[in-house]
Order: sequence, then structure tokens, then C-alpha cells
Amino acid sequence: MAVTALIARAVDRVAVVDIAWGLGFVAIAATTALAANEGAARRWVVLALVVLWGFRLAWHIRRRAVGHGEDPRYEELLGGRLSEVGLGVAVRKVFLVQGFALWLISLPVQVGAALEVRWWPLVVVGSVVWLVGIVFESVGDAQLAAYKADPDRGPVMDRGLWGWTRHPNYFGDACVWWGIWLAGGLASGWLPGLLTLVAPIAMTYFLVFATGARLLERTMMQRDGYPEYARRTSMFFPLPPRRR
Repeated sequence: MAVTALIARAVDRVAVVDIAWGLGFVAIAATTALAANEGAARRWVVLALVVLWGFRLAWHIRRRAVGHGEDPRYEELLGGRLSEVGLGVAVRKVFLVQGFALWLISLPVQVGAALEVRWWPLVVVGSVVWLVGIVFESVGDAQLAAYKADPDRGPVMDRGLWGWTRHPNYFGDACVWWGIWLAGGLASGWLPGLLTLVAPIAMTYFLVFATGARLLERTMMQRDGYPEYARRTSMFFPLPPRRR
């Protein structure tokens, strides 16, 4: 996060932290997997789950950000551009918060590398939940890209998964980390599971209330057709669309 803050200052864009977010988890998973002495098989499974998710997310955000300026969510959070508010404000409001969040949310990854597996079926269940999350993220992103490329698109994206939830990518992200908690935390036993439960809860909170859906909704509600779309479509958890 310190390196990312310096890069952000150089390019005057706090949004570069979104690329570093996924890569930070990859670094933690690789470090703990290589340093641990226990749970050999399971720690490589957890490492694979985190690496696939983290690199996909970083690649997608990097590709989407090319040619664009600062993310409006960060301008609203900081009260202006980075060059206007100063690096200290960005460090306090973004980089320190996300650095702490990296450590907190990665607790099941660390536990999964340090402890032996007690319940292997939960590793399998967690991997399936992770897969559901990856599908929602990747399919949702692909559908949104196709919508943006369609010259006859409507004012609001409400196709495919976006007709069931207004944020399929955020829902998918939450599933990924609930799956990793099942495979890395709860599969190690009840006590490790309870102690690491804060991780998926914190990730879901960030995705829904902090830097995710709620913050984006403030901007999207200004777009023509979005309030009506919001009335008929679930914000987060996928549900059949309500009648118009």
C-alpha cells in the first residue's frame, strides 16, 4: 500500500489502489503458503483460489481503467482529486484502511496455510462457493462490456445477471471470500472458523456499504432510468426481477 500510494501520487489517481487490492491478497497467499509447515495440500488449494481471483481482478480493473481519469467514488470520498487534498488525506482515508483490510480479510488464507485441515468436505464446499463467485464476477463483467459496446443499448444495463442484481460483480466478490473462509478458516475447526469469520463479513461490508455498491449507487441514481431499474432489481443478492 505504501508503494501504491507513491504511484498514486505520481499519476494523481487514487484508483490505482483497486489494481493493487487483488495483487495484495496474492502476495499474502503466496508468502503464507511458502512459509507454512502444516496443511501442505490445503494451503496450495487456497493459494490457487486467491491467485486466480486476484490476478483476474487486477487484470480486469487495469484494462477498464486505461484512458480514464479518477474514479468518482474516490473523489467523493476524499473531497477532491489527490493533487487537491494531498497525499496525507489519501493515506488516511484509503491506503491505511485498505492495508488493514488486506490483513483482516486474508485471515482465512493465513489460517489455511498454518493449520491442518479438520474437515476436507468444507474445502470442497468452499471451492464450489468460490467458483460461483468467480462466475458471477467474470460473466457480469463480460455482459457489462458487451452492453457498453452495443450502439443500440438502453440507458441502463439490465440484461443477464444485471436483471437479477444491480451488482453481480460485487456479489461474486463476496461469494469468493465466503468460499475462501469455508476452505481456509472453518475447515480448520470451529475455533479457527469463528476467529476468522470477521474476514468474509468485513469483505461483504466493504462491497455493500463502504467503497462498493452504496457509494456507486449515489452516482448511478442520477442516471436516467436507473431509479426505475433500482425499484425492480435487487441491489445485491440475486433475486427474480419485480414486475415493472
